[in-house]
Amino acid sequence: MNDLSFTVPLWVWAAVTLVIAVMLAVDLVAHRDHHVIGFREAALWSGVWIAIGLAFGLVLLVWQGSEVSTTYYAGYLIEKALSIDNVFVFALVFSFFAVPDAYQHKVLFWGVVGALVFRLVFIFVGAELLQLFFWTAYLFGAFLIWTGYKMAVSKNEEIHPDRNIIVRLVKKVVPTDPRFHGGRFFTKTNGRRVATLLFVALVAIEATDLIFAVDSVAAILAITTNTFLVWTANAFAVLGLRSLYFCLAGLLRRFAYLHYGLAVLLAFAGVKLILSETPVGKLPIPLTLGVIVATITVSIAWSLIATRGQNGDTDGDSDGHIPAGTDKTANAGPASGGPGPHRPEAPS
Repeated sequence: MNDLSFTVPLWVWAAVTLVIAVMLAVDLVAHRDHHVIGFREAALWSGVWIAIGLAFGLVLLVWQGSEVSTTYYAGYLIEKALSIDNVFVFALVFSFFAVPDAYQHKVLFWGVVGALVFRLVFIFVGAELLQLFFWTAYLFGAFLIWTGYKMAVSKNEEIHPDRNIIVRLVKKVVPTDPRFHGGRFFTKTNGRRVATLLFVALVAIEATDLIFAVDSVAAILAITTNTFLVWTANAFAVLGLRSLYFCLAGLLRRFAYLHYGLAVLLAFAGVKLILSETPVGKLPIPLTLGVIVATITVSIAWSLIATRGQNGDTDGDSDGHIPAGTDKTANAGPASGGPGPHRPEAPS
């Protein structure tokens, strides 16, 4: 599978990874007081993360030229678009477990750390498979087309985070207290160390991250198998996932048709990957970027026009934030089995 090839020194890999780690640390320190994140603060942080992601594309433009930069932007945009679907599921998980607003950022922070680790592993494994075995392009392509189809037709299926096999396994192996103990993942009850409900919610988030990582990495590998570009596009897109959640949590109903656009993008990525191993060859990157931008724009515009007049959040506070556990949040996801019963918070 022919692709972009340029040498990335080890120190560049180390420097970029260090920058990502520093940004994660800054974000953690900035929100260490467990305050409720409102729309304005989330919008500001989202702007910062997007600006950083776009700025890195300019660095690539100066360093390696327009083809590399355009490829990065195509990957970044498709990852950013797919991350919106994560937001829908995160809203459902938080609503189901009735996670207090003040602790949601902590769960998302560690969820993003897990997402970065999952993606890094999948990127190197997936890229290596595509380089070694040409037929994996057909396999990954078919998987993306099937995933796109399922996304388009399965939005009314109920999702139950507590039935996830990973969540059930953890609850079976790790002693748990079905309450919140402040922002702690673990606490001591009757002299025994147990996991709190906040930890169970984190496991549910990580389990969904694992599934999303497979889809998103396969989609961007259809654009390029250059591991440096795939990793940086993934990382800079995922870094803003927490802020994106708090920006969109109260507006999810306004994106009623976005999943159709995401389904088209996944199917397009699958077709592109399959064609790369046929006489047609790889589709031009400018065409790919154009399809991504057009699909996202049309699906968002279609959603906003169709839901005009709906505020999306009539129960939130004046800052646009939805309290966890409300019906608005529960119904904001792609499918909802309804919020779970209110979980009491244990005394700190």
